[in-house]
This record gives sequence, C-alpha cells and structure tokens, in this order.
Amino acid sequence: MTVPHPDRVEAPAAPGGAPGPSIRGSSTRGPSPWHGQAPVVAVVALGGGIGAAARYGASLLWPAQPGGFPWTTFWVNVVGCFVIGVFMVVITDIWAAHRLVRPFFGTGVLGGFTTFSTYAVDIRRLMDDGHPRTALAYLAVTLLAALTAVWLAAATARRVLAGRRP
Repeated sequence: MTVPHPDRVEAPAAPGGAPGPSIRGSSTRGPSPWHGQAPVVAVVALGGGIGAAARYGASLLWPAQPGGFPWTTFWVNVVGCFVIGVFMVVITDIWAAHRLVRPFFGTGVLGGFTTFSTYAVDIRRLMDDGHPRTALAYLAVTLLAALTAVWLAAATARRVLAGRRP
C-alpha cells in the first residue's frame, strides 16, 4: 500500500468538472497567508528593536542597585503603560491610522520598551538574594501602578481629545 504524497491535495472541482490533483502552494490556491503578514512582522521587529534599545539605554543611565527596588524597570513599565493608554485612544477613537501603525508602535516599540519579563526576573532575583519584602512590594506596586497608568491615560486622553475626530 502506498501513502499519498503529503503535498498533493485534491483541488476543488470546477463547475461541471472533476477534481484534479494540485500541489500545495501552487497558484491555484492563491497567495500564502504570510504574504500579507510580512509587513506586519517587519514593523513589529523594527519597533521592538527601537523599544528594547530605549529600555536598555534607560537601564544604563539609571542602573538598579543590588538588592534595591528596581526603579528603572518600574518606571519603564509605568511610563510605557501610560503611553499605551494614550496611544490606544488616539488610534481607535481619534485617528484612522495606517494598518501598520498599531503593530509598529503598540506591539513593537511599546512592547519592546515595557518589560514584564525583566520584572519577573527582578522579582526572582530579589527573592533569591534574601529581599522578599522588596520583591513582594515590587510585584504589587508595579502591577497596581501599570494598570492605573493605562487606565488613567486612556480616561484622560478620551476627556482631553473628545470632539477632535477628523
């Protein structure tokens, strides 16, 4: 018994015709779903690099003290969440943005700038270094401040920018 070729599929029948073999990826199926996603992936990568470089720059300017509260990561996350709140209001309520603006700036730049992975590493490091109170305070205060920042920014942006739709 032979196994059918995994790349061979039956093409849909044309009106009044019988189905015929087709090779996956051939032009009879249309463009690949990735064809339209390449620009999105590219702008997310570009924006992510910009955001991560900005965060890295902040960590060089204001390095965290061993065992101390990681203020730089805290403020990067809070400021990033505030900007996300304003940005989401602007592109959803005020401005009909190009389809690549949101993935570039929201997912890319701000996603690369904010760093909840470093936040988790900082908490673990504080715990491992014998600073559980600082770790738990950092855990709670960062979550509260980041959520408050995005909510406050969105509410303020809606209030300030009300009536400014194009």
